[in-house]
Amino acid sequence: MAIQRMDNVGIVVDDMDAAVAFFQELGMELEGRGQVEGGFADQCTGLDGVRCDIAMLRTPDGHSRLELSKYRSPEATSTAPRNKPHNIVGTHRVMFAVDDLKDTLARLRPHGAEVIGEIARFEDSYLVCYARGPEGIIIGLAEQLG
Repeated sequence: MAIQRMDNVGIVVDDMDAAVAFFQELGMELEGRGQVEGGFADQCTGLDGVRCDIAMLRTPDGHSRLELSKYRSPEATSTAPRNKPHNIVGTHRVMFAVDDLKDTLARLRPHGAEVIGEIARFEDSYLVCYARGPEGIIIGLAEQLG
């Protein structure tokens, strides 16, 4: 077998506290925060002088993790608009299964969540929507029906 599992998804952010609060409100649990720097960080990123704050969050079932990174050095750059459309090439969203989609959105709105499009019903199986959170991060929310 080539891989054992997908360990985590990484997202670079400017406002670490806002991003952590958003994902905690979604229901993720903060495993910890720390700093990464030095030769190891430079080697694996291909950058020089890396100094990066990280926060690791996990889903309640313990199977999936999200790593948020705030680069102190070198400063993070952006070549695209923050509120990119959903069809742009590259990673475009992280999907979460939720118990109650409308309640989840209500809890996330004070943390900056905005629905993209509208809540859609997929046959008699799911309610699904995409929402933009802090840093322009797009998340998908899916509630299984029945």
